[in-house]
Amino acid sequence: MKFSVFQVSRKGGRLKNEDRMGYCYTRESGLFVLADGMGGHPEGEVAAQMALQTIAALYQREARPVLKDVKAFLNSSVMAAHQQIMRYAGTKGMLDTPRTTVVAAVLQGSTAHWVHCGDSRLYVVRDGMLLTRTRDHSHAERPRPGGGPEPVNRNLLLTCLGSPTAPMIDAAPPLQLQRGDRLMLCSDGVWGVLDDALIVHTLSSGKPVSDAAPDLAEMALRKGGTHSDNVTLIALEWETPDAPGIERGVSTDSISDGVFASTIQAGMPSDSELDDLDEDAIERSIAEINEAIRRSAARKA
Repeated sequence: MKFSVFQVSRKGGRLKNEDRMGYCYTRESGLFVLADGMGGHPEGEVAAQMALQTIAALYQREARPVLKDVKAFLNSSVMAAHQQIMRYAGTKGMLDTPRTTVVAAVLQGSTAHWVHCGDSRLYVVRDGMLLTRTRDHSHAERPRPGGGPEPVNRNLLLTCLGSPTAPMIDAAPPLQLQRGDRLMLCSDGVWGVLDDALIVHTLSSGKPVSDAAPDLAEMALRKGGTHSDNVTLIALEWETPDAPGIERGVSTDSISDGVFASTIQAGMPSDSELDDLDEDAIERSIAEINEAIRRSAARKA
């Protein structure tokens, strides 16, 4: 498995950076995660950090060196992150809970899987074109049926991790990767000021992702001005082992079994804390979410 990757996070015009991102990998699998702690609620940066740490810790425990069921892992690990945030708020007796969006992708074999909750996005660019991107859980991207022509607040989210109501987690169909495919995970500090056409053009400009990613960050900061939101993104290019420029990027072929590399900050939950995340409760929560989605689809039909 070989890929080129670059990550960048800038505070912008905010008092603090509540975004978190990182990636980790084994010989045959890679995980990429980005979370955007929500302003207007306490300790958004804590919620974002907990989301990354929980998902990464579960990945480290289960990717030996591959995940047996990627879709199940992504859903259960994001739900576990939500439960960790709720537990943290309960332990501290907080009247309001820390909250965060999240987008997470796993590249395994030659296939990409991803899930998201909220308005942190994932883009896939192929041959200079936008192949697909996630759709935000927001009133702007998912207007109510029969809604009027009045403007909608794009910052008003329908779901997130840390909310008292169970989060909505959207899973994309698996995508077979081709050499040169570029994926980007980003917070709304990027897409909120740069339209999709500019994002796609910059990602597919012919520059390596180590140049395209900081270019996007700088453009977002400039356009956002003095009141710029936090700007955070991870961009990666999928490359087969015989791709040109093999000296660049990450090649996992020489990694031994049991070896796990990560850019995600230390301080992950311990194994005992993760074991305390009642797996039956997580499965029940996921089942409840899926049932709610089915009921909603049935009503629309």
